[in-house]
Amino acid sequence: MAQEITPCKQVQATLTLPGSKSYTHRALMAAALAAGESILTNALAAEDTELTAAALAQLGAGIDWQGTTIRVTGRRGRWLPAPLPIYLGNSGTSMRFLTALAALGEGEYLLTGTERLCQRPLGELLEALGQAGVRAVSERGDGCPPVRVTGGLTGGKAQLSGAISSQYLSALLFIGPLAPKGLEIEITGELVSRPYVDLTLEVLGDFGISYYREGYRLFELPGGQCYLPQDYVIEADASSASYFWAAAALTGGRVTITNLSLESSQGDAAFPEVLGRMGCTIESTPSGLTVQGGPLQGVTVDMSTMPDLVPTLAVLAAFAAGDTVITGVAHLRHKESDRLHAVATELGKLGIEARETPDGLVIRGGTPKGAVIHTYSDHRIAMSFAVAGLKIPGVAIEDPECVAKSFPDFWQFFKQL
Repeated sequence: MAQEITPCKQVQATLTLPGSKSYTHRALMAAALAAGESILTNALAAEDTELTAAALAQLGAGIDWQGTTIRVTGRRGRWLPAPLPIYLGNSGTSMRFLTALAALGEGEYLLTGTERLCQRPLGELLEALGQAGVRAVSERGDGCPPVRVTGGLTGGKAQLSGAISSQYLSALLFIGPLAPKGLEIEITGELVSRPYVDLTLEVLGDFGISYYREGYRLFELPGGQCYLPQDYVIEADASSASYFWAAAALTGGRVTITNLSLESSQGDAAFPEVLGRMGCTIESTPSGLTVQGGPLQGVTVDMSTMPDLVPTLAVLAAFAAGDTVITGVAHLRHKESDRLHAVATELGKLGIEARETPDGLVIRGGTPKGAVIHTYSDHRIAMSFAVAGLKIPGVAIEDPECVAKSFPDFWQFFKQL
């Protein structure tokens, strides 16, 4: 059953949002690697984070999840054997991180997931793990899951191009401090999604891990370290906030997110700055981060630091005057869907000219019309195109439940606009 969207003349809302998916993933893993009990507050309960928690429990970590609080009893960086496959659904973050974390265990671990997850590339991470002394192989030999990992990390040196996913680097950063020889990681190309690496390093530091870096080219993690248990508060998810800020931008309304600021390490927290360039007014105060909408103008913007928000920006671009040129996001073809193709196709249904380029999109603003939006089982397609329905009648979202991957309560929050 498709979710029909009711237009709203001018949204007005003050919202306190659930915790960040990116922080919740990382805090769960750091806590599971620590020696002792950690308490994670304002954790995001969503499909992806629950898959990570279940996998860590399968590896022997104690996971007690009550509402938005998780008590995690860590394993001191050493996992129990897992005779059954570790199932990770369609969570690319879980697959990439757990593939590396499995190298800290004993014996052999098989990691698998949905059909779409098993089409997403992993080969470069497997090669880097091999350089660090780990046997990690694609079961089908195509560089994609299912993957089989044999514990036995030694460390040393590894290389990544950085061009496909920053999560490969983040995965190695988590295990490097526990490698007997430590780990030195060299990035040979241009690293995509750099803010996510900053976020990983922030969590490592918060859990007592030391490291050395030279920009985004070289990362050195001394071996023999120990993750320290923490009481850890997780801030709001900036990706989730983007849909409500976009709603304000599109309707000329005003939306405040109370538990997020421009100082956040999340790359997506910089999205209001893009909205400012499009014609919105931005206010950052102790009471929260506010977007006040205005007439929208097309922009040219490199979205490499906030790739998950490309669908959101693309929907706004459909209503903006002039062309919007989005660059720096070729790797979006390897997400839950081929997001560049999906966005261009669905904008076409709205009557908007959208052209794919090798690393992004060119969108010509116009007068969109209503349409039934196919979501490709992609949560971000569903949530971003829902915003269009606040401005024009006739928008309906197929498979609305797919938002559970990152934001199960999205529709309840959306009704508050």
